[in-house]
Amino acid sequence: MTPHVAAPDPQAGAAVKAADRAHVFHSWSAQGLIDPLAVAGAEGSYFWDYDGNRYLDFSSGLVYTNIGYQHPKVVAAIQEQAGKLATFAPAFAVDVRSEAARLIAERTPGDLDKIFFTNGGAEAVENAVRMARLHTGRHKVLSAFRSYHGATSTAINLTGDPRRWASDTGTAGVVRFWAPFLYRSPFYSENEQQECERALAHLEDTIAFEGPATIAAIILESVPGTAGIMTPPPGYLAGVREICDKYGIVFVLDEVMAGFGRTGKWFAADNFDVVPDLITFAKGVNSGYVPLGGVAINAEIAATFDKRPYPGGMTYSGHPLACAAAVATIQVMEEEKVVEHAAHIGENVLGPGLRELAERHPSVGDVRGLGVFWAIELVRDRETREPLVPYNAAGEAAAPMAAVGSTMKKNGLWPFINMNRVHAVPACNVSEAEVKEGLAALDAALSVADEYTA
Repeated sequence: MTPHVAAPDPQAGAAVKAADRAHVFHSWSAQGLIDPLAVAGAEGSYFWDYDGNRYLDFSSGLVYTNIGYQHPKVVAAIQEQAGKLATFAPAFAVDVRSEAARLIAERTPGDLDKIFFTNGGAEAVENAVRMARLHTGRHKVLSAFRSYHGATSTAINLTGDPRRWASDTGTAGVVRFWAPFLYRSPFYSENEQQECERALAHLEDTIAFEGPATIAAIILESVPGTAGIMTPPPGYLAGVREICDKYGIVFVLDEVMAGFGRTGKWFAADNFDVVPDLITFAKGVNSGYVPLGGVAINAEIAATFDKRPYPGGMTYSGHPLACAAAVATIQVMEEEKVVEHAAHIGENVLGPGLRELAERHPSVGDVRGLGVFWAIELVRDRETREPLVPYNAAGEAAAPMAAVGSTMKKNGLWPFINMNRVHAVPACNVSEAEVKEGLAALDAALSVADEYTA
């Protein structure tokens, strides 16, 4: 698909930006220090501004436009649903809501056949934890240091990255542990088998010292996203499943970012042959066209609320427009074999391309991922593995990564950058030609990163 870029209209862009700066309060930002790009349109894997600049989106929005922008079948489904039934309260049975739940449940692993709809991923995490606590009668929840679970109250406390710090009350019943990450192993492991064994031993030790009877749930991203796309070593998630079974702990997998084709499977858990008790999802379920998230629930936890009311809900839960977008998105992914395509791109185009770049650029310390879910870790020194910028760097300390990002944008590539990493996370239906275009822009940007190496 070659997107049509309208004629440049800088005056219109200036008006959009002026209104934004006058009235929009942006997330995660110092309001006086940002300069948001005014977007004029988007289609497929591209978007463009009012000055006529077109960008290949290697961030998929915030890793959610899994089928790209403005897919005509999903847009048409939303339009049709708006004409039929634009909204309705969540307590009623509505055809499109039921169909969305059925299609999601058909693709979840195991017996996760009940779907509780939310408005996004953070709310999904909030409710998954609430379900686990009510089901077990326990309060503590274990989460990994390298993680992101959302910005609402419980979700931000579960999060491991620095965005938690300003909101962490230290009283939310959250206990953090180290999940496996061989490249920066906290266990001094020499290979993946050691990392898996030592990480599982550490987790079980943490449970023992916290008191197994106090722990309601362990929550993990199947493949951590914003924290670095660290694919777990073989056997790790299965080992966590065994530990949870041993102590009666609910196993929650957060698939908000990794689900719906991102890793080359419908759910990332399918890469590891593991079935959790709860799965949280959002983002790719309808490519973000209308806000939607949810919790997929197994039979045992669902039965807890057969005669006991579940104390949670949202006005817009299972919104008909969002569900219509989900139904259409899942159908498109089936018809166009988007999940299979994402696996092919990762195995045969994006993965090999990134590894080839790593061989030529001394700033690349590690490349890891699967499907269309990859991270390039940038370092000053490959031997010491010193990050290109310090952990949670800001201002002048973050200048090297800012220069890398600026170079990508100048070459028409919109990046996803976090700390010392560039994440390559294009749409699941990105073409081979588009991936090669993105790799060329990455190549130029990595030359900038090389200038900071030892």
